[in-house]
Amino acid sequence: MTRNVALVARAPKQRSLQRIEGVSLTESELRQLLRTAAGHRFFPIYWLTAMTGMRRNEVLGLKWTDIDFTKQRLHLNRGLVAVGYEIHQTRGKTKTARRAIELDETTIAVLEGWRAYQAAELAAVGIDHSDDWVFTDGDGEPVHPHAVYEAFRRIVHNAGIPAMRFHDLRHTHGSLLIKEGVPVKVVSERLGHAHIAHTLQTYQHVLPGMQADAARTAERLADPRPTGKKPTKVTTHRVGKTSVERRGNNRRKAA
Repeated sequence: MTRNVALVARAPKQRSLQRIEGVSLTESELRQLLRTAAGHRFFPIYWLTAMTGMRRNEVLGLKWTDIDFTKQRLHLNRGLVAVGYEIHQTRGKTKTARRAIELDETTIAVLEGWRAYQAAELAAVGIDHSDDWVFTDGDGEPVHPHAVYEAFRRIVHNAGIPAMRFHDLRHTHGSLLIKEGVPVKVVSERLGHAHIAHTLQTYQHVLPGMQADAARTAERLADPRPTGKKPTKVTTHRVGKTSVERRGNNRRKAA
């Protein structure tokens, strides 16, 4: 070889890995999943995730001081992640991860029930709960993320619904809200996305149906036919053997 041919070769462009497409459950599938999870120790975790769209590390990083039961709102201030199976605290995935999320009455009831059960359990075995974590295991320690995933995988299998990741509960929450007409801006703030464009890109599979609804709404608004107008009254008079129809006229006769 008199020269290095690799110097004139062009390397192929590196393509980014294909993004994993999330699974979005239907309303009936979500009910079936939560019904199957009822009675499990991690049921409050799955319920809260499905009702708020929080990330797994955000749910596990909650403390009771982060939840305002009076105003029905929680504040996200930290997360718990597993690195080499060891749990570490994190400040959130994005700068918008620290946010407030409004809660519904049923979710408040679920959390209050879990709080009472947790207090009774820890008091019975004499465990000090000074760390104030919302979700703990039998030893009073924060629930490990891997344990949540493994239990969730078995529940999904028993529920007989399509295979899904734990993160797909978050995806389902966003999809159902957008499908029901909740503004994308509100959904983006609820999920803690850094930009609303990310929300639009992630849930673009829901938009075609909304586009069809928008088209029908525009058609209804531009319909020239009056709505709510009472039909014209038709009276029938018999003249001899012939029936004659007369339509009512609300206008007064000219003098």
